[in-house]
Amino acid sequence: MSYNYLPLDKSHTNFQQIKNLLEYNQLVSITFDAHEKITNCRDYLDKKLNNNDDLFYGINTGFGYLQNVKIDKAQLQELQKNLLQSHACGLGEEVPKDIVKLMIMLKIKSLSYGHSGVQIDTVKRLMEMYNNDVWPVVYTQGSLGASGDLAPLSHLSLPLIGLGEVYCGGEKMQAAEALKKFNWQPVSLQSKEGLALINGTQFISAYGLYNLVHADRLLKWANIIAAISFDAFDCIPDPLHEKIHSIRAHKGQQETAAHLREILKGSPIAVQKKSQVQDPYSFRCIPQVHGATKDTFDYVLSVFIKEINSVTDNPNIFPGDDLILSGGNFHGQPLALALDFFAIAMSEIASISERRIFQLVSGQRHLPPFLVKNPGLHSGLMIPQYTAAGIVSENKQLCTPSSVDSIPSSNNQEDHVSMGANGATKCKRVIDNVEKVLAIELLTAIQALEFRRPLKSSPQIEEIVTAFRKQISFNDADRVLHDDMIKAIEFIQNYSFGK
Repeated sequence: MSYNYLPLDKSHTNFQQIKNLLEYNQLVSITFDAHEKITNCRDYLDKKLNNNDDLFYGINTGFGYLQNVKIDKAQLQELQKNLLQSHACGLGEEVPKDIVKLMIMLKIKSLSYGHSGVQIDTVKRLMEMYNNDVWPVVYTQGSLGASGDLAPLSHLSLPLIGLGEVYCGGEKMQAAEALKKFNWQPVSLQSKEGLALINGTQFISAYGLYNLVHADRLLKWANIIAAISFDAFDCIPDPLHEKIHSIRAHKGQQETAAHLREILKGSPIAVQKKSQVQDPYSFRCIPQVHGATKDTFDYVLSVFIKEINSVTDNPNIFPGDDLILSGGNFHGQPLALALDFFAIAMSEIASISERRIFQLVSGQRHLPPFLVKNPGLHSGLMIPQYTAAGIVSENKQLCTPSSVDSIPSSNNQEDHVSMGANGATKCKRVIDNVEKVLAIELLTAIQALEFRRPLKSSPQIEEIVTAFRKQISFNDADRVLHDDMIKAIEFIQNYSFGK
């Protein structure tokens, strides 16, 4: 099997595979085992419908409140096509391409277990779309996070039947045009297929995984940038001592302290005599704050990995047990709660970062006010701290939990929903904001470190400073700092410090 493919079946998919999929633009393919399970389930369902007249939700009945409306066998295909069209009610911004990629991959993964009743041709078309860079246009608004991500997954699925819009080769076009380009015929959906496609948590899950991949990198950067600030503010290294963290053994706290010790190893600034007895909490308590967020990251990751290795549509089909069961695996509550928790935890990374920015520009520890040589004539780095403060305040507002809300729908048949989709999209906004604040801290910390010269920091930190200075020069006099902040964000996004 080519390493350029991510194999999809009932086997466990892990976080590293998700990161590789995005980083290396891997293709996707179901395995022979998944192919067999999908076809066996479809054969079972066809025989079941041909041999009896029992009602099965969404297979030969209406949807939601219309569950008791029986659909004639001759209309089952029309029922599924109508479902995709009527439920494609998304609004808002377009979902980023990488998240759409994850949505398609996760939908294929969920269908590969053979409990959904889809045709193999439907799964093959999803793979063809993925592997040929045909990305459906999906919108951020419309899902309540229960009944599955109905609206966004409907937009994801419309191109299968030749409807909706896609990006093909980077160009936005009607799906029908893209199908002609590849000589693909629209899929003729069979019973249950529309429901299998749009019932599920793939919108929330894809956003969650994307957020986790982004946060994984930012948490490493948060420690590195905090270490630069630590030396720039001439902090006492005692709070990082292994003994302190051995007697309060939270894993994230211990790992963060160890990471900071490693980054600062060999720093002449760190070992020079200090005049202060203690440092502010934003420096002294970095292991406790960053570490708590890392522990939250690990918990949230475990929830999402469990979710993506699950079947989340409804009803579920068990051919070996001769069962078709209607349940609630589409409900996004586990993800909604985790996303709210994650947004709060990540916002704290920006919150403590902004406090370090404030300390660095405050004119303490033999640093000039606002880190400029002629304060007064020049404002220096005064206003980036304002920007960071505004972003941190915005994050506080975004961290109001989505999961505590629920609005009934479908004539009160669907009377409790998770609102996990709202939690997913605003969690991304929080994490994007964290990146901005960390970039401002990096800009500020390296500027402050220059005032410690000729003393140097650790070899690790000096290597980053050298690379940073190739992009952004020392701020000797006032200039347009928006440009510097944008470059600092790009530096964080592009600099490779190892995995």
